[in-house]
Amino acid sequence: MRGLTGAGPDRARGSSQAVIAVGAALAAIALFVAACGTGGTGTRDEGPAHASAVAGAVASASPSPSPTTGYRRVDAVSLLKKDPAVSATVKRQLKPCSGDNYPVEVTYGFLTGGSVNDVLINVSDCGDWLGIGTYVYRDVGGTYENVFKAEDSPVVAEIDGTDLTVTKQVYDTNDTLSNPSRETVITYWWKAGRFTEHYRHDTYYSKTGGDTSAPDN
Repeated sequence: MRGLTGAGPDRARGSSQAVIAVGAALAAIALFVAACGTGGTGTRDEGPAHASAVAGAVASASPSPSPTTGYRRVDAVSLLKKDPAVSATVKRQLKPCSGDNYPVEVTYGFLTGGSVNDVLINVSDCGDWLGIGTYVYRDVGGTYENVFKAEDSPVVAEIDGTDLTVTKQVYDTNDTLSNPSRETVITYWWKAGRFTEHYRHDTYYSKTGGDTSAPDN
């Protein structure tokens, strides 16, 4: 009987350790999947947008609202078409490139400190897919208002935490489309009701091979 009594705790201890090990493994897998799904730079909805999705919002992902912040999806194409700040050149590109695919990519995030997500929209050219415009919309009293735009193509923006990062390709007179003279990356912060430039970094492309980075400003 003593032998059986001694074996009981050992067996129970072994079973507990096995359960803990399995639980830890499942938790690690769950964390890995969650990390792969979020990316950490804002919630990207899709790109290019589909006409069927645009009817309610251009979307393929459906992130859940945070208990302390509001999430509201938008009809990105309609928002751009109705915005007088968007140039006629960009508006002409707001049509399907093929089938029902619009050259529009939408990212949601919190850039301006509001209680409802901000909307970042990048628009590309259907021919070469270069960025021709980037815009940020902020919820003001239930209506999204344009608080940032850049239309000096090629240009594209992304949400990096609470920073707005805009990347521009700069061409000199004799540069080809595939060989710009430099790339400029500008980081903006929301301050006093507007986006202000925080710093920029220029990378100059050598025509003989190799890149040269300029100091941050």
